[in-house]
Amino acid sequence: MRLSALRKAWAFVWKDLLIETSYKSAFVLHVGGVVFSVGIWFFFAGFLQENLNTNVSALTGGNLFAFILFGVAPYSYQQVSLTAFAHRFREEQVTGTLEAMLVCPTRTALVIFGSALFDFLFTSFRVVLYILVGLAFASFTTHPIALHAGGLAAALIIFALMVATSVGIGIMAAAFVMYFKKGEVLVTLISSASALLGGVFFPTGALPEAIQPFSRLLPISYTTDGVRRALLMGEGMGALATHIQVLFLFAAILLPLGLIVFRVALKGARRDGTLVQY
Repeated sequence: MRLSALRKAWAFVWKDLLIETSYKSAFVLHVGGVVFSVGIWFFFAGFLQENLNTNVSALTGGNLFAFILFGVAPYSYQQVSLTAFAHRFREEQVTGTLEAMLVCPTRTALVIFGSALFDFLFTSFRVVLYILVGLAFASFTTHPIALHAGGLAAALIIFALMVATSVGIGIMAAAFVMYFKKGEVLVTLISSASALLGGVFFPTGALPEAIQPFSRLLPISYTTDGVRRALLMGEGMGALATHIQVLFLFAAILLPLGLIVFRVALKGARRDGTLVQY
């Protein structure tokens, strides 16, 4: 049974890989875009270094580029977690293959996660590339980025819990797409709030005091802060227990809720006969 599920999951990945690599120029542009983006952050960070030095120094020794680099990595994973499911289901809906995919003799949960598995694997590749290119850029300056292996376990746990949380929201967005044919509003709202208030590109301490409490409502805030503390300062799971507990609570609520909402939407779409409509 487990082998069969793995084969089916790999079938989803292989299909999407063939589609992605069939557009060779787009694939090359994806990789080139990573280098270009990291270059922009590198020079942008140098430009703003003096203005944000006070808020950044506690985490990165004053290296704003390191701050941005390890904010973008979690944010990239959040983005794919929020958008991949809705995007894939909308794509299947428009091409007329959604109903066939959902009525095949495969558990619904495997269909949901398998449909977006390639997106997560490709994002993993891009994030690793982001970090490697960023470390390479920083190595040519007087402020190279030093990573602490002691915080790796805590960083991975925080990362995984953030992904689980975002996946729950992403599955809800896919449910809205499947039933209402629209689901972008929820994703856009969370993505925009995360970019602005989640400590991705600049410290939440730089925000106006009246706005700072709202950042604590966003899982990405605990993720960016936790990952930076783990990898750039070497803090372990004991020091980051609060971050882990809060993210676990988010994940424990939102991931099951997302699956429940999807099942309800799927049942409603089958009942109303709107599964194939787009």
